[in-house]
This record gives sequence, C-alpha cells and structure tokens, in this order.
Amino acid sequence: MTVLVVGSLHLDVVTRAPYLPGIDETVTGTGVDYVFGGKGGNQALAAARMGGQVHFAGRAGSDTFGHTLRHTLAAAGVNTQQLQPDPGPSGMSVAIVNDDGDYGAVIVSAANLNIDAEAISIPQGTKLVLLQNEIPDAVNVAVARKARASGVPVWLNAAPARTLSSSLAANCDLLLANRVEAAFYKDLAGGPEVLKTLGAQGVRYRGHTYPAPVVRAVSSHGAGDMFAGALAAGVAAGKTPQEAITFAQAAAALHVASDLAARAVMTRDQVTAFLDAQPSR
Repeated sequence: MTVLVVGSLHLDVVTRAPYLPGIDETVTGTGVDYVFGGKGGNQALAAARMGGQVHFAGRAGSDTFGHTLRHTLAAAGVNTQQLQPDPGPSGMSVAIVNDDGDYGAVIVSAANLNIDAEAISIPQGTKLVLLQNEIPDAVNVAVARKARASGVPVWLNAAPARTLSSSLAANCDLLLANRVEAAFYKDLAGGPEVLKTLGAQGVRYRGHTYPAPVVRAVSSHGAGDMFAGALAAGVAAGKTPQEAITFAQAAAALHVASDLAARAVMTRDQVTAFLDAQPSR
C-alpha cells in the first residue's frame, strides 16, 4: 500500500565556522555541507528507505537546487509525478554552526508557498496521507478533504506548531507531536488522536508509553522526521500500531546514533537488525 507525503522541500546549506559573525563581519568557514531537507522531503525519504511505497507531492524550482531535490527523491525510489515545477527558486536554508554546536539560520520557503493543491490527487491504493506544517494550511486542508472523500486516513505531523484550523482538524485522523507541539495543542477538543513523541523517554499513544531504545546520541536533528516516515511505512505495510511504533522508534534511535553519511544510506534491514538486538521490553 502507498503512502502519499505532501509537504515541503528545502536544500540546506550548512556551513561551519569558529563563531557566528556579527553585522558587517566576515568569518572564515571551516566546512560546508549541502543537505536534503524540508519536513515533507525528509519524511518521504524516511518512508521509502524503510520499505514504503511512497508518492510525494510538493513543489520545487527549476534551479540547480530543484534538480538536486528531485534527483534525491527519485534515487530513493519515491514517485515524484506530483512534484510540481516552479519558475522561481526552490526552498532553501543557510545555517552557520559554531564550534560549540550553536547555530543561526535563515530559511526561504520560496516554491513551497506556491503548491497548487488542486493539482494534487490521491493515488489509488493509498493507505494514508502524511502532512506537515511547513506548507500553507490551505494546501493541507484541500489535500485532507480529498483524502477524507476517498476514505484515506490523514496524519498531520504538527511541526512547526501553529494554530490548527477547524477545517484541518475535522479532516485529520492522527496528530504526531513532540512535547512542545503537544503542549501547544493541549486544549484541542474533538479533533484527531494524538501520538506524542518524548525523545529518549519514548512514545505516548492511546494511554500507553512505549519506551525508546537506549543509544549514544550523535545528534537528534531529523529524528522526528525519521520516526514519522518509518511509522507511515510500517502502517502501510500492515503492521499493528504497536509494531509500527516499535519499528519507528528503532529507526529514529538508529538515526540519532548515526552520523550524516550513515543516515543517508540507512535501510530497513539495518533497523530490523538493530531492533532484533534490543532486549525484550
């Protein structure tokens, strides 16, 4: 069964320097990475690498960054037929990371703000639709309504936290939220179910806490996207909620414990082996 991810795409330019420059100051950098990003793109990649059949709908420019974004998705096996071309620039960010690991960044949404919701369709055989808050709410609402009309469940990864419109709440089945986001939505009444991710403390869902595997963390950046994508892939493959959550936690834990190079080639088999090596819980 297919997972349809609708969301943002960014190419992140991450530079490293001894310290963050002040106004009118130029600092000599010590390195640069060009990193595929955007919560939509990250979750689509995660779902595909964890064995899911994934379609992606979004928008990217016709520039070099857009070419890189399209190629990265396609190389991972993601269906990009609904990746819309934009005559303007692709979404991107520039970050400067200092020697202490602190950073400053600028994000430009660009093409992500121009997604044509009317052009997005729900593929036949779709098991669920996965949305995030990095694209306009109107796009999420339109896609959620189409999914609901087709009898397809809608998940919203509520990141970054923003006001949840009544239209989206009425057409959303599951809200994926971390501690900060869950606190933001704590007064939400009559809306979707909530699955709360608690980092090293596990996952809370339907009154049960699922403990997380214990790992030595390299960086937690992107762990939420890995969890969401792996969870979607697990459910689409027919896993029970408990099985899918446990699998997604293992994927997120392995992601956190890996460097950038290892994350880029992580596979479902590696996650399964990691999960099998965990003590019984």
